[in-house]
Order: sequence, then structure tokens, then C-alpha cells
Amino acid sequence: MITTVKKILVVDDEVKIVEVVKSYLENRGYPVDVAYSGKDALDKFEKVNPCLIILDLMLPDIPGEEICQMIRRRSRVPIIMLTAKVDEKDILRGLNIGADDYVTKPFSLRQLVARVEAVLRRVSDDPVPLSSIISFNNGDLVIDTLKYEVKKNGNTVNLTPSEYKLLMTMIKYPDKTFTREELISMAFGDDFDGYDRTIDAHIKNIRQKIESDLKNPKYILTVHGIGYRFGGE
Repeated sequence: MITTVKKILVVDDEVKIVEVVKSYLENRGYPVDVAYSGKDALDKFEKVNPCLIILDLMLPDIPGEEICQMIRRRSRVPIIMLTAKVDEKDILRGLNIGADDYVTKPFSLRQLVARVEAVLRRVSDDPVPLSSIISFNNGDLVIDTLKYEVKKNGNTVNLTPSEYKLLMTMIKYPDKTFTREELISMAFGDDFDGYDRTIDAHIKNIRQKIESDLKNPKYILTVHGIGYRFGGE
């Protein structure tokens, strides 16, 4: 039986999909709440404070992408997007707007639950350095690892769990240049199942949130032909 206290929020306008997913997750021990529209999803997000959101991108009133962006401005809650779009560019776009993972329709319930469990493990297993407060560049970037809080110039930055885990992995090994495959292995392990270029999308998001000059980043540095390394001091 899963010990999760907070609910998983399932958002989809197809009643049969919602009912089947809800039943399957509850049989696995997860409390579940549901929403059938974008407005309903935002209302439930406020009331339920879910531990994870499964979000269909094609909703009747507000596009799922917009819902994702609205939630991301306020919360790091993991979001798994459901999409009928299978092109890599469409999936990467979803990750670019803040989703942590994706499942393409039609999907198996086992696959969906595996993704849910993998994302929740990422949240609970975030790498934590010895010091709870880490500061870089004279306080320009400050991370409180106990609160999972990131601040840029004193302002709180909402990183997704996947983005946070990637950033903390690089911070933990500041002199190491990571290939995409190494970042996948060290940050996500066997929980990752997707394109290696997904890492690029996450890196782009992190930079947009913590860099002052995207053309000349000082925290997430590209090592051409190899990958990325952390450059904060």
C-alpha cells in the first residue's frame, strides 16, 4: 500500500479515461481527485494541493499547455502530460513549458503508473549536499536544500522536480562536465525513459530561470561536443 497522503490530480475531458486511470491508481494505493476541464483543474489544484498532476493537453476550455504554465508560475508540483501528439518537437515543447514527463495516447495503465512512480521517486530522492544553504556569486543564486527553494536575486524561482534534480546533480559535482547520458544516469537513473534531447529542454528551462544573460550563462555552461557543467562560484 502506498503511503502518499496528498492526492494525485487526474485532468482529462474524456470521462472513461479519467474513470479507468482513477480506478487503477486507487488500486495501487494512491488517493485520486479528478477534473474534466481546465477551470476545474485550476480549482482542484488550489483545493487539493496535489502531490502530482496527470494533465491532458487537449482540454475543451483552456489548453493543457496554458494550465501547465499557470501552475508552474506558482508551484513545483510534478506534472505528467497526456498527449496524442507523438512528434519529438511537440513532446519537447511540452517539457519546455514545465512538464516533468509525458505519456502519449493511447497508453497502457502500467506504463502510466510506472511514470507516476518514477516521477514521485525523483521528488523524494532529490540529491542534497552537506550544507542546507548554498550560495553562488555573492548571493545571486541561493538554494535552500531543506526547503527545496531556489532564489535568484532574492526572488523565488519555481523549478520543476526534474529541473531541480538536474541542477542539484551538477552542483554536487561542480568540476565535472556531464554528457547527456551521464546526466540521465546520475539525476534520474532507471526512472528515465525518453529522448536524450529532453535534457536540453530541461537545461534551457533552468537557464531561463536562473541566468541573467542567456547568451552568456554563468551557471549552466555548455561544453561543446560533450555536454554541460556547472559554473557557479
